[in-house]
Amino acid sequence: MEPQPEASSVRNRLEAGAALLLDGGMGQELIARGVDASTGLWSAQALFDHPDTVMAVHRAFIDAGADVVTTNTYATTRRRIPDCATFWHLNRKACELAVRAREDSGRPVAIAGSLAPLHGSYRPDLVRSADELAPQYAEQAEVLCGYVDLFLCETMSTATEAQAAARGAGSTGKPVWVSWTLADDGSGRLRSGETIAEAIAGLDGLDVEAVLVNCSIPESIAAAMPELANSAGRPFGGYANGFTPIRGGVDDGRALPDTRQDLDPEAYAGHARQWLSQGARIVGGCCEVGPAHIAELRRHLA
Repeated sequence: MEPQPEASSVRNRLEAGAALLLDGGMGQELIARGVDASTGLWSAQALFDHPDTVMAVHRAFIDAGADVVTTNTYATTRRRIPDCATFWHLNRKACELAVRAREDSGRPVAIAGSLAPLHGSYRPDLVRSADELAPQYAEQAEVLCGYVDLFLCETMSTATEAQAAARGAGSTGKPVWVSWTLADDGSGRLRSGETIAEAIAGLDGLDVEAVLVNCSIPESIAAAMPELANSAGRPFGGYANGFTPIRGGVDDGRALPDTRQDLDPEAYAGHARQWLSQGARIVGGCCEVGPAHIAELRRHLA
């Protein structure tokens, strides 16, 4: 199944200087809609039990005005799903649901294939070598590539992790975006302690079209923008979460931090406006950022 031609306009829009709006967080929105994500499969469990809800979440973000929606493949990694047939089935199912939501909406949104940390989120201490990780990313990217318009290597906590994911995604020939998660201390550094400049240097020689920061408090996203502006050399942006500061790792939906109470759609949009004023061209939301937040961002971009 080939992507719709109009969805490939993302590159042209970025080259023309337009701002792009991503969707929000799939996993937490599924929980908000009553889906049990307490198993080790986290959001991937919904592909078994509630596929219609997954598609409905995609559709809600599209209707809210997102230009790019992300496949529900954050948790469909080989480590979580060791059986080969099930691994392929769930990754394809996630893509099919995103494609169906786009077709039903009639809007030419792009579909980003999510490639996530393979050994736990926010865990730089568990990141393996790039040579070990890259083939695993390439395996998942091979399943997704026939459905997606680009790859989003997201929530990368180290330069090595991002390099491995970008190498794996790049093996398909599809456009690749990379996004790092930041320490929630306002430093603007990765959770590994590396700087944005060091993380970007780790991508040298790889064809990465955009760089972002994500799944961190909005204040940390803002702290990283100046260095992104100075170091990126390509379109950049950010999409924050709505959690209280995260100090340790989170491996599935059973250990998530508390939700902040001061990030309603209007407040979140205020943070995103700051990122845009700092030069960001791609904005959206991560965990706890729902369709109402994305609709508010669309109003501001309009």
